[in-house]
Order: sequence, then C-alpha cells, then structure tokens
Amino acid sequence: MHDNNNHHERKFGSHWGFILASVGSAVGMANVWGFPNKLGSNGGGAFLLIYLFFVFLFSYVGLPAEFAIGRYSKTGTLGSYKKAWSTRGEQSEKIGRTIGWLPLAGSMCIAIGYAVIVAYVLKALTNSITGTLMQVSPNEWFEEFSLTPHSVIIFHILIVVATLLTLFLGAKSIEKTNKIMMPLFFVIFVVLAIRVAFLPGVLEGYKFMLIPRWDALKNPMVWITAMGQAFFSLSVTGSGMIVYGAYLDEGESVVPLSMKTAFFDTLAAFTASMVIIPASFAYGLDVAAGPGLLFVVLPTILQDIPFGQIFAIILYVAMIFAGVSSLQNMFEAVGESLQHKFPKLNRKIVLAIMCFICLGFGVNMEAIFQWGPWMDFVSIYIIPIGAMLGAISWFWIMKKDQFMPEVNKGAKHIQGTVWYNIGKYVYVPITIFLCVVALSMKISF
Repeated sequence: MHDNNNHHERKFGSHWGFILASVGSAVGMANVWGFPNKLGSNGGGAFLLIYLFFVFLFSYVGLPAEFAIGRYSKTGTLGSYKKAWSTRGEQSEKIGRTIGWLPLAGSMCIAIGYAVIVAYVLKALTNSITGTLMQVSPNEWFEEFSLTPHSVIIFHILIVVATLLTLFLGAKSIEKTNKIMMPLFFVIFVVLAIRVAFLPGVLEGYKFMLIPRWDALKNPMVWITAMGQAFFSLSVTGSGMIVYGAYLDEGESVVPLSMKTAFFDTLAAFTASMVIIPASFAYGLDVAAGPGLLFVVLPTILQDIPFGQIFAIILYVAMIFAGVSSLQNMFEAVGESLQHKFPKLNRKIVLAIMCFICLGFGVNMEAIFQWGPWMDFVSIYIIPIGAMLGAISWFWIMKKDQFMPEVNKGAKHIQGTVWYNIGKYVYVPITIFLCVVALSMKISF
C-alpha cells in the first residue's frame, strides 16, 4: 500500500482539486451554525476582525506545517508524529509513535458524533422533499426525533456508508466528489443569501454583522472565542489535514495553498452568516440557537417565504455536502493511519472496521442530549490537546533543517527564520493557551 508507485496513485490530481478537498474538510457545521452563532453573541463586526486576524495567522503557519509534515512523511497522523520525533533519535521516536494516537482518536471521536448530525440533516432534507417540514411546528418536529433514541438510524447508516464509499479510491475519489460538492455549496448559499436580502428588516442584521462594537474588544472571552473558532474552522487539529498533505504533489507550495484554503473556508462561513443572521433578525429569532439554528430557526423562516420548500431542499443539500466533505477527511485520517500501521489490512477491511465503529457508537447517541455532551467532551479535551501536540511536534521537536526544506518545496517565495519563529514563538504558545483555556474553563470550541 505504501510503496512509491502506490503513493503516486494516491496523490491529488490537480492544484484546485487539493484546495477544494481541503476547503471541504474545513467547511462544515461549524461554519453554518458555529460561526454565525459566535459572531452574533460576541460583538458582531468586532469579533469578525479578530477572527480574520487569527485565520490569517493560522493559515500562514499552522496549516502549512500540517500539509508539510504529511508530505514529508508520505502518510497520515501516526507515521507523521513518529517521523517528526525520530529526527531526535530512537527514544524520541518511541514517544512520537505513541502520542500520535491521541489526535487520531480525536478525528474518529468527532466523526462518530458528527455523523449523527449529518443524519439529522438528511432527515430534514427528506422531510423537505416530501413537504412534511413545511407543515409542522419546527420546534416540535426537531424535539420529536432528536430526543428519541435510534430515530434516525436509517439516515445514519446511509450517511456513514455513503461517505465511506466516496473514500474507496482515496485521494482521487475525495477530489472528484469535492469538485462537485464545494462549488455547489457556495452557489446554493449565494442563492439563499440573495433570497434573504429581500426579507423585510434584514438591514439591522447586516449592521449587526458588519459594524464593530468596539467595547467587545475589551472582553477577553471574545478574543478567546474568535481564536478557537478560527483554529477549529481551519481543521488545524494535529491530524486531519496531515493526511491531505500526504497526498500533495512535490511541486506544490504549502503556504499559498493554505492561504487559499483559509480564504474559501472564511468565505463559506461569511456567506452562511449572510443567510442566517439577517434572516434571524427579520423574523426576531435567536441567532445563538446552536444546532437549533439549522433545525428550528431556518425551517421557521422557510415555511414563511414563497417557494420555501424549494429553498429548504437546496439548503439541506448544501448542508449534506458540507457534512460529507468534513466526514471524508476525518475518516480518511483514521483509515490511512490504520493502513500505515497495519500494512496487511487492505482498504476495504479498514473502511469496514470504521463503518462498524462509527455506527456501533453513533447509534447509541442519537438523542441530542447524548450527542451534545459527547461532542463537548471531544472538543474540550481531545481536539485541543491533539492540536497542541501537533504544533509542539513540528516546531519544537522536529529538527528545523529537516522540516523547513519540506515547507519550501515548490515555493516561489522561500520561508525562512521569521516564518519559523512565528510558528515556534507565536503559534505554539497560542495552541498551548487554547488547550489550557479549554481544559480549565471547559469551553467547547
């Protein structure tokens, strides 16, 4: 599986194919309810400015580092930590071989909970197509299935199996599906944003989004929340983006690729906000409703506008695309690492194992109050620690003279000491700080 010929076959076929796959990984539910929710409850335009600053910083050093280490190792999470630590000798290599399991577990754990929510979206899409969603109280409809265990089990199985089937050919199938899903996601949300612009009372929503309330800058929690949202929106978690880096062509430059990924990820979050925040203002609904935003607030709006059923269908199709493209990355990170660790396992067996694990755990947390604590546990404890371990491994453990040539492969503009020191003395302390905040204050990012 891991000889050079096979590795060549697993590479992304084009520059934009890689970017769209990376954007697909980064664009997910966090963009659609997390970003508008946090923008709405943390000072609007002031939060946006802080968020953009951190997106720039993390896409300049953090994301390129993960792409580079993946390409350097030519494998995913487990092999990359092992190889980074091995630059310090055999004893260090043993440590690297062990700690890589934690960020990898983060990918699998978040996929288990995430698949349940994408199953909810598929139910919403199905009910939009049949017209049921247009004729019920959204609140009662959502509570009825989200509080009933095993109520979406058929949708759950469909989502997990369909996502794993898109991974059958590795990078090539990830690239092909994202070349369709991501452009359609943007088109659909632009259409929805144009429709929302014609609702009465949306002007206040736009003002709220775009005009900074400078007092918010004095609140440390606004900075921490913006930092956390930027960090996890870009999927810089010490695991997922490494595997895409493993499939990256030698001639590609990681810093410009990362900046393009961040640009389109931010554009997706902003476009979603241009739908959700003005629409919530127009209808006097709570912009900080979390998952309820997707299953209660938006259906309430869609029931009231002309052609609401059609807009509901296209909204939930877009959300399926966002969900599946993120799940692809989480599953691929786990699958590739398992194949690397256990070379005798072929891809079909690995996909079958992941299917069994995801469905086995997932069907037992299909009630929202079981799903919520699970996702909080993962995003408070596992993901921040994994992100911190990754940052420390690349910038403090791995030898600079082996790391930097990989960062600069294919680059027109060579990154030097300044870039490395930003990573080492700014980016790494930020990941440690976020990890400490998440653990001590139990903040779920």
